[in-house]
Amino acid sequence: MPMAEASDSTSVDLRRAYRHDVHKLRGRQHGSGRDALFGVPVNDSVPLQADRDAALLSRPVGEPEQTVANHATPARLSLLTGSVRADDAVPVQDAAIKPLIDGSPDELHAAWLTSETAALVNESVYCPYSSLKYHVLLVAALLDAYQAGQSFGELYLTVEPAADAPPRNADQKARQQAALDADAVDPHRTILWTEAMTMRLTASPDGPAAWLGPAPAESFADVWNRVSGSPLGREAQWWRHVDAQLRRIRSWSTALQYIEDAVAEDTRGTVGVSE
Repeated sequence: MPMAEASDSTSVDLRRAYRHDVHKLRGRQHGSGRDALFGVPVNDSVPLQADRDAALLSRPVGEPEQTVANHATPARLSLLTGSVRADDAVPVQDAAIKPLIDGSPDELHAAWLTSETAALVNESVYCPYSSLKYHVLLVAALLDAYQAGQSFGELYLTVEPAADAPPRNADQKARQQAALDADAVDPHRTILWTEAMTMRLTASPDGPAAWLGPAPAESFADVWNRVSGSPLGREAQWWRHVDAQLRRIRSWSTALQYIEDAVAEDTRGTVGVSE
């Protein structure tokens, strides 16, 4: 299947990227999903093949097969612990979905970037360690790049220390506003924002960065290995363990979610590798 061509700076509604997988939040198949929720259109296809390309970053090509026996639900398995984060995660309550779909494009990006709810859902029941949260953020980043006239082969992953850390113990609205206010967050291009680091996709890298490659593929480990310097910038044994794991994880949404989970464990002081 050919790679998506970059557009000639065609304007598209970026909100479609953030709304296209609402049926997964509600535990539904695409064909049985609603067309609108809270008066806004949902579950529409994403233009410029951004959804397809993001899927190729995180899921195997071809006919899907169950990768974890006895787990075929939308509730995400944590690669860090091997367990489901929340048994009752799906379906997500409509009130928790609203900030993820109702707002301006920048507000929706900030909502997904800081969402704890979306992180509980996998991208595909066939890939239970994958993350719907990070799939959607990757879709939006690619769509923003493609509509700006940039092709996949022009993009780089940049990894930077988090100058503005997400607030701890804050509610969703406060986390969303913090992302909107943070200089470290680039609307639609930032795909990860944690206390340890931020990551974004760009065609004009500065600082530690690595080329994504010529075409979308399950390549996170390859890209992570190409990032110059020590991307994590932390020398504790726990973070050396995390770094080693990231050099093996190929699925992008799984890897990004693994980083978020690892940062959360470190913040809580419940890491599993001692000094």
